[in-house]
Amino acid sequence: MDGRLFEAAKSGDCRLMKELVAAMDPSILLRTTPQGNTCLHISTINGHEEFCQEVLMLDNSLLTVANSHGETPLLTAVTNGRTALASVLLRRCCEAGLREAILKQDENGCNALHHAIRNGHRDLALELIAAEAGLSQGVNKYRESPMYIAVMRDFTDIFRKLLGIPGSAHVGCHGRNALHAAVRNGNPVIAKELVEKRPGLAREFDDEMDTPMHHAAMWGKTHVLGALLQYDWSLGYVLSNNKDSVPLLNSAAYRGYVSVARELVHHCPDAPYYDANGCTCLHQAAFKGHLEFVEFILESPYLRKLVNMRDNGGNTALHYAVQDCNPRIVAALLSHGDTDVTVLNYTGNEAVWQLGGAADYAKTLNWVRP
Repeated sequence: MDGRLFEAAKSGDCRLMKELVAAMDPSILLRTTPQGNTCLHISTINGHEEFCQEVLMLDNSLLTVANSHGETPLLTAVTNGRTALASVLLRRCCEAGLREAILKQDENGCNALHHAIRNGHRDLALELIAAEAGLSQGVNKYRESPMYIAVMRDFTDIFRKLLGIPGSAHVGCHGRNALHAAVRNGNPVIAKELVEKRPGLAREFDDEMDTPMHHAAMWGKTHVLGALLQYDWSLGYVLSNNKDSVPLLNSAAYRGYVSVARELVHHCPDAPYYDANGCTCLHQAAFKGHLEFVEFILESPYLRKLVNMRDNGGNTALHYAVQDCNPRIVAALLSHGDTDVTVLNYTGNEAVWQLGGAADYAKTLNWVRP
């Protein structure tokens, strides 16, 4: 790029730009910096709307030129926070029928809508959606769709516009989808609207083989879980897709979320309660030391039968609690009328014998009556 044109673009000097074009050749406008930026990119970065308009009157094709980062002037305007100028460039693209310039994705696979939502430019995002619905289908190299980013940021207005577009993408990073994102944020409104329009999302697995339902259980998002179960109670029977086939009750037990378990049992009294290893939610709660969860199970008319259930090694929850030297949970289990202390595991040991292997650990604990 001619140094004088670069300075004109940087300062917004329209007179100098026109003089250079007249003295040389209009093709001077297509010359670039080492980064591949034209004078339109440079003036856009600096927010010179008048300069941009004057340049485009001379050569509209500049709207389609991408720099070394894959950015058209429209993308450059959005990424640099020049929202008013981005609106101008968007209108010029529409008027010229330059759809590909609007849909262009940069080196990271992000289009103008990705960046507008990510940077919090909500009005511009809505303007982009209205101008070109195809932007909703873009997925960047991180596997993020505009809808996923909108839900992650709790932008309900943008989410609803995107949800209303047939074929709009809803995928996210790590194999998650927009419903995973709604669960993460604890947003029952977005979650319910998503599952009503796209019910299959509730059963999709992420890269860790967890569904949005499992995230709700693991992260204690009781209100979201309740909204989803109210819409479709059969979601309470979803298992993880990993080798352990973890049910939702076990996921809740892992973190000790009693409110989640109570909501789940309210909608699905016979919800699954053990994984592929025979480990029940009571085993899980005892192992993780969640006394309140253990007490909830023991008091539940649907789950109290778990007290003497054995895992694939023949161990009951009492075996786990004794081995872990947790006096409060041991006491809770022993106080339950149905507990059978004589149950042997597959090595022939009663729960009390588990203390043998935990003797050293037990010496470090303050064993007092709870």
